[in-house]
Amino acid sequence: MDGMNIFQALLVSHRAQRELYARLLASKPATEERQHVFEELKAELAAHETAEERCFYVPLFQCDQSVDLARHAIAEHHVMDEMVEHLEQVDPHAAEWQECCQKLCDKIEHHLDEEEQKFFPQAGEVLTEEQKLQLAKDYEAEFTTLRLKQEA
Repeated sequence: MDGMNIFQALLVSHRAQRELYARLLASKPATEERQHVFEELKAELAAHETAEERCFYVPLFQCDQSVDLARHAIAEHHVMDEMVEHLEQVDPHAAEWQECCQKLCDKIEHHLDEEEQKFFPQAGEVLTEEQKLQLAKDYEAEFTTLRLKQEA
């Protein structure tokens, strides 16, 4: 983990999310495996969103150039959280589950793409190299702490 910048650190979780939602979409309806992968994805999203908001977006609120993007990204986190909550209420045997799951996975992919293609380059202009390295350390520590709390 040494020497990673914030973008590289965030990409580690982005890859994990993509892998998990692909496994989720490929899993069979109402199986233990599907439930397990859903729980994993939910935990990954929750820890990533919180750590990312605290350690990446908050510093970007300081700059006029990146404040709107930070707001937009946080709003998308909120939408994804609501989609996860909704999915938890849906009968896993129902066709609606697969439909809602697909929508959630599409939303995650849209969000990750947008971050990587629009947000990272803009944040890259605003943050110093030193900040990028420090924010990566902050993010990693925060993410790890959140994941450990989830497992406790």
